[in-house]
Amino acid sequence: MQAFDWTDVDVAVPSRRLPGIRMAGFRQRVPAAVDITMVAHPAVTVLVDLSDGLGYRAFGRRRRGSVVVGLCPGELRADGRIGECLQIRLEPAVAAAALGPDLGEAVALADVWGRDGARFEDRLRSTASWEARFALAAEFVQRRLGSRFVDPEVARTWRRTLTSHGRARVEGLASEVGWSRKRLWSRFRAQLGITPKRAARLVRFDHAAHLLASGGAPADVAAASGYADQSHLHHEVRAFTGLTPAAVAAAPWLSIDDVAWPG
Repeated sequence: MQAFDWTDVDVAVPSRRLPGIRMAGFRQRVPAAVDITMVAHPAVTVLVDLSDGLGYRAFGRRRRGSVVVGLCPGELRADGRIGECLQIRLEPAVAAAALGPDLGEAVALADVWGRDGARFEDRLRSTASWEARFALAAEFVQRRLGSRFVDPEVARTWRRTLTSHGRARVEGLASEVGWSRKRLWSRFRAQLGITPKRAARLVRFDHAAHLLASGGAPADVAAASGYADQSHLHHEVRAFTGLTPAAVAAAPWLSIDDVAWPG
């Protein structure tokens, strides 16, 4: 299995962004087998395989085709050939409305959207341009939102978790929205499929992972991200990815973030 090189892949992004929905398209110029670490991210990810060549391995299981990755995957790898694929990142509130609140770690897209999902894939494959594919995907996701929504207090708590890089305490967040800690925990878990504490850990890990990918030394990253020490960082990286900090720093999917989803 050859080392993965993003210079062999064309990356497309939409001309405009929609609230809560970010997309990128990938086309592998030279077909080749790959084995890529998928790093946990504070968004629900829909990976639509448009070439029937992508597989994934998660938690001792191996499957092929399009997949929905929930907020807290552990060790997850994509393999096979990328060919063409569309990746959609949904903020948790949008994902809860479009996909449901409790997806687990990695679920086949067909198990979530059923026949609608199959028709969606077929339409994407028959659409020539990435811009048209992005428009089709945005329309499909927005149509599935329906009347489901999360409480404003839950949405605000998630935003504060992001802006604090996962360092805001649950008690303080509950006080900010005027809820008890117990009520916030219950509503957050029911609507987003993750507890506030686990969400904070995920967001803090994501912040640390990007610092590692930008060349930060593990000890410095641990201090900047609010970990007790370097061993604490190592433990959290292992929990979210099954990898070491050094391996996460070199993870190819993480390194493409600024290209595929420019800030």
